[in-house]
Amino acid sequence: MILAAENLTVPGRLTSVSAELRPGQLTAICGPNGAGKTTLLRALAGLESASDLGLVTLGGTPLEAMPSRTRAQTIGYLPQQAAPAWNLTAEALVRLGRLPHRTARAEDDAAVHAALAALDATHLAPRGIHTLSGGERARVLLARVLAGQPRWVLADEPLASLDLAHAAALLAHFRGLADQGIGVVLVVHSLAHAMNHADRVIVLHRGHIAADASPQAALSEELIEHVWGVHAQWTGPTGARALSL
Repeated sequence: MILAAENLTVPGRLTSVSAELRPGQLTAICGPNGAGKTTLLRALAGLESASDLGLVTLGGTPLEAMPSRTRAQTIGYLPQQAAPAWNLTAEALVRLGRLPHRTARAEDDAAVHAALAALDATHLAPRGIHTLSGGERARVLLARVLAGQPRWVLADEPLASLDLAHAAALLAHFRGLADQGIGVVLVVHSLAHAMNHADRVIVLHRGHIAADASPQAALSEELIEHVWGVHAQWTGPTGARALSL
């Protein structure tokens, strides 16, 4: 099912943004601070009300018209900053991802354990979430999303708190999800991550789409200078490019 924004306007943050996101693709949303990245991701998750000028649809159905349970089963959303109020164990927190489903305990257990394993977090299962480091907590929170087995995964800066090894592993996992036909949309600040791992890049600038294309086209050196205001140069081979400032 295509996830689409049609003439999406959120006053003061987004203006006439339209995009069709397709399952089986890893889409990166990039842009300077305040460009509207988080607002767009929240709108795609059905968490941000658009003005009368815009609409977000899933498979042609407006998100607002979908039953909340159906939407929760289909779209998994990871916010930029999530601070659980209670010191639940990591496993209990991940199990919350199963709430939209009405399945047998064995099926829930399998999904929870698979999500923890995918994020290299099985050993964290009995620990309280408040005892975890920032990176560990980020992996557990993403495991909660994956435990719901959504058809769309929307994550806001999921790599921000991770060390190099876990960031690389998580990028590979997102790539694997897309290859399985799941739609993956990530807000990322690292243009190198977007260049090397995304199928498509949407660049936002002052609430508008400045580019929506392949990574090579969307993240040209000319566009980077226009949007970010810095002169940069790409180096290295395809799939392992680095950005020199």
